[in-house]
Amino acid sequence: MTPEPMLIRPMHAQELDTVLDWAAEEGWNPGLNDAACFHAADPGGFLLGVVDGEPVASIFAVQYGTTFGFIGGYLVRPAWRGRGHGMALWRAGMARLAGRNVGLDGVVAQQGNYAKSGFHLAHRNIRYEAYGRPGVDNAAVPLASLPIDDVHRYDRACFPDERSRFLQCWITQPDCIAVGIPGAQGVAAYAVLRPCRLGYKIGPLFAETAVQAETLFLNLLGQVTPGVPVYLDVPEANAAAMSLAARHQLRPCFETARMYTRGQPAMDMARQYGITSFELG
Repeated sequence: MTPEPMLIRPMHAQELDTVLDWAAEEGWNPGLNDAACFHAADPGGFLLGVVDGEPVASIFAVQYGTTFGFIGGYLVRPAWRGRGHGMALWRAGMARLAGRNVGLDGVVAQQGNYAKSGFHLAHRNIRYEAYGRPGVDNAAVPLASLPIDDVHRYDRACFPDERSRFLQCWITQPDCIAVGIPGAQGVAAYAVLRPCRLGYKIGPLFAETAVQAETLFLNLLGQVTPGVPVYLDVPEANAAAMSLAARHQLRPCFETARMYTRGQPAMDMARQYGITSFELG
């Protein structure tokens, strides 16, 4: 079938909200304020496919620094599938990230298709479900009390390239709770809890030690109404993070395949107890 002519262009911020509504319909459970922070990361990195004025498909192709990119938000509206629009957007997204190591979090069933496009499996990310519980008084402090330059420096060690514009929005978004633990280099651990369509998500959860990760995890659970679901996306490559999930009897409910075109980037996986998001890495 010859596809209808489709215009591919960057989304406006309001259109990104619409695409996240599509994602919610697919069961992705985006954060309530994700659109603003996603857009801040790379305003030109969110591509929309439009046919006769109607948005029909999307892909996120976000540039970080000069070396890394991430693919997410790859959606075609149900009535428009099977017409070649998804592949056209895929090519446009990958072209925007040419010359970079590109990552994605793909559902396991699509791993073979991504491999055909040059992606290689690095590890699984497993989504665990926890619940709010009575508060725990511990060593966590508001992240805003720690030097912002130290927060950015700490985050950079845990991510493939610089993402300061995104992070500045992420840790100050409405209704989020951002906590940290001070350390010799300014920051020893930090985590962010944000409201989602269903419950909350913790991400990132970065820590020097398993004890610090557990401290932040319990602090954030203690700030959520008991019984309300809280989700944590754990990289299987960090055995201490998997042990944290097992110790608290968290329920696995979803998983992705983290894949890269040029292999695992240089970053400290041992500090990663929870990734930031499946959509932007």
